Amino acid sequence: MFTDLQAAGAWSPSQPTRHEVDAPREARVLPCERRWRQPGQIAGTAAEDITMSRWICTQTGIRQDEATTPADRYFLAIALTTTRLKLSRGRRIIFDGIMPAGTLYVGAPSQPLSARFCAPYDFLHFHPSASIYFPCARPEADPAASEFLNDLILLRDPFAEQLAKALTEHGQLADREFARCIGRTLAMHVARHERPHTKVNALAKWRLRRVEDYVGSHFERCISLSQLAKVAGLSRMHFAAQFRVATGYRPREYLLHERVERAKSLLAGSDTPLAEVALAVGFCTQAHFSTVFKRVTGETPARWRSAMRNASASSGVADGDPHVETQGLSRVLGADLS
Repeated sequence: MFTDLQAAGAWSPSQPTRHEVDAPREARVLPCERRWRQPGQIAGTAAEDITMSRWICTQTGIRQDEATTPADRYFLAIALTTTRLKLSRGRRIIFDGIMPAGTLYVGAPSQPLSARFCAPYDFLHFHPSASIYFPCARPEADPAASEFLNDLILLRDPFAEQLAKALTEHGQLADREFARCIGRTLAMHVARHERPHTKVNALAKWRLRRVEDYVGSHFERCISLSQLAKVAGLSRMHFAAQFRVATGYRPREYLLHERVERAKSLLAGSDTPLAEVALAVGFCTQAHFSTVFKRVTGETPARWRSAMRNASASSGVADGDPHVETQGLSRVLGADLS
């Protein structure tokens, strides 16, 4: 599941939407980046305390990029959709795996970073002033705070996710001052984030693979937290904590999303009744299946199946249209084990 996705098509940079083309350049509060973390200069933004941009690609492919955070800025990124990527600095791997929507990444000034994008992605990028928003995180002021705020990854940060939603739902024509307020609120949210008292290590990859294989072979059965912990060779408490650090999800959430991904294959490739699909992938009732499916995909199973068939029917006319792709990553991790 965690093997790199194969490049199924050439990468192409995001193109401006119709609203972007029609809007005056001054109105584009979220310009699309042509190069990673380099939105370019927009009139009147040189002296701003925080700048914002969007890094997006809807096509399948693998892309490698490198960038260095400006000396006077921090770098904040919010994942708008679930994707798969690898972040590294030299030989040090900072993150490698599925990054869920709502994840917040923080990088300190003057820090280089490499990224390998292995799936379609959509990120909001912010460059807040270090002296204005992070005066206590400067190395000369508090070395520990500065180190903590570099390569900080908050998987599925609810507050950051809501801020991103508030900003993006207004599109490229959002009020400029409103966008600044969102960016400043995010910067203050990061600056005031408390350092963890204890560090929890991510679940070792060999243990994670064993869990993945087990769920892949038994997803239609009732699987408990104790069973998964036993497969991983850890106690329930240690397994649940390490699994969440490694994936951003509770074990139960992963199991539910795995079942939803299996259901997608049945829905897209057959006329199997919804009740039978629900039972085949491990749900006890169609009602529970529909509730979980909608929570994960945003659509009911019936509407999702209809949308996929309509997209397939029009694929001959709109060959290559990225919107024809299914929503989310194939076999994405996902959603609550108590």
